[in-house]
Amino acid sequence: MAERKLLEKRLGTWRSIEGRFHDLKELLELYSKDDEEYASLQADLEGLSRELSRFELRQVLSQPDDEAGCFLDIHSGAGGTEACDWAEMLLRMYLRWCELSGYDARILDITPGDEAGIKSATLEIDGDYAYGYLKCEIGIHRLVRLSPFDSNHRRHTSFASVFAYPQVENTAEIEINENDLRIDTYHASGHGGQHVNKTDSAVRITHIPSGIVVQCQSERSQHKNRAMAIKVLTARLKQKREEEQAEERAEIESKKKRIEWGSQIRSYVLHPYNMVKDLRTGFETSNTKAVLDGDLDEFIRAYLLSDKA
Repeated sequence: MAERKLLEKRLGTWRSIEGRFHDLKELLELYSKDDEEYASLQADLEGLSRELSRFELRQVLSQPDDEAGCFLDIHSGAGGTEACDWAEMLLRMYLRWCELSGYDARILDITPGDEAGIKSATLEIDGDYAYGYLKCEIGIHRLVRLSPFDSNHRRHTSFASVFAYPQVENTAEIEINENDLRIDTYHASGHGGQHVNKTDSAVRITHIPSGIVVQCQSERSQHKNRAMAIKVLTARLKQKREEEQAEERAEIESKKKRIEWGSQIRSYVLHPYNMVKDLRTGFETSNTKAVLDGDLDEFIRAYLLSDKA
């Protein structure tokens, strides 16, 4: 039934694209390029083209977890305050990508930097194929720019890591022994009002056998934060188990290298020129502003097609 539901959804999407294409084609034939309506129809056609491109790309996503929602972890690396600021820029970039792509995203946990930016953050991203797309972002991201924190305005290089793992729909397949958990509560950080900041509503769970630590502070209720932290832990344990079963730990760990020189998958250069380049596929663009504002589809497409090949 789950497979049938997925196929019906794919077919429905295709029929919608096909119907809109024929409608736009007929309307465009009725107007000349001088009409005001023509420009609007052209814009609609470009939007449809992007939707078709994304639909085609989904046919490449064939792994069991590709269609699932996901959790996304961002951690600052080498570079101090610069790296914390860069991690916050990445957080905004992925939130904007989710907004542009129609995904629901919310911050489950965030640790502010000592002076600026963030040390780490965890996002929950709901929607079909969120993991399939965002697994392309796993790795080290490198930023080169003139530092806003340097009084001499010198060029600095910063690093941050990104890791994605799929949400688990059937939690029954992952057994968690309560005796294996260490649960700590603490005051949530950041904004959220007096209740959030004055009560131990935030939850940190350590899975002792694996050493996995998860945190959640997005809810006002400790009970809800605990439930969400268990959900995140379940997803991470499932990911870990599948890595072990498939004997792919070495490959996965190679994507989670030290967050510093020589480990990056993508470079974002803002000085002395503008360029974002994916070092795995060679795809690059000079429109750094658009990329940092969430325009990641071409990078994702290039990676998925090269990976499939």
